[in-house]
Amino acid sequence: MDDKVDIANDENVMPHVCRACEARHGGICSVLSGSQLAALSKHSTRKTINAGTEVVGQGESVGSYSNILRGVVKLSKMMADGRQQIVGLQFAPDFLGRPFSPESSLTAEAATGTEICAFPRAVIERMIADTPGLEHRLYDQSLKELDEARDWMLTLGRKTAREKVASFLYMIATHIDPLADDGSAFDLPLSRADIADFLGLTIETVSRQMTKLRNDKIIHVENNRHVTVPDIERLNEAAGND
Repeated sequence: MDDKVDIANDENVMPHVCRACEARHGGICSVLSGSQLAALSKHSTRKTINAGTEVVGQGESVGSYSNILRGVVKLSKMMADGRQQIVGLQFAPDFLGRPFSPESSLTAEAATGTEICAFPRAVIERMIADTPGLEHRLYDQSLKELDEARDWMLTLGRKTAREKVASFLYMIATHIDPLADDGSAFDLPLSRADIADFLGLTIETVSRQMTKLRNDKIIHVENNRHVTVPDIERLNEAAGND
């Protein structure tokens, strides 16, 4: 009985903005109690970021971390000669930032209209030290990103152009709608040039493979950006996945 009362009281102190937040059940906030969310909410700031706007630059001092609430964030790395390579994408409800790192090793830019919930670095790092569940959740995300990076190395190193493009579309479809087990629809978060950069292909090759996937009725494309996937499993097969 006492446990039920404690849970009810804990829910009562949870901020209303957190109760309505989708990241509450999928991001780092899912492991925090109502009282911890109330404490964190006092320091949090919701921000809407336009596509193409930099969230943090490579080499910049890190003053805050963020939960991605909506949209897609593009991660890129700048080389010494000024060339830039896209090295990853992050989606809601990913945690944006690397705890305990004084500066950013990557540039994070909103690939689409994006909403984030930002927290001061010191607050999050203190909460990590006091909350094993939060530390474990961040550890799990790091391992997930490592697994995805290894899968992407396979995609870039061994897959055909068709499989690369299909793999990219499959990644977007399953991250934007992780519960989709049938069809999915989304707007491409990257331009054709960025997709080509991400996949190590030319723009012409990306466009040609998109056309082939469309002709095979694996995808439908409207207005050059909106993609519908009628059957996720067919797209997964086109990507060369088991």
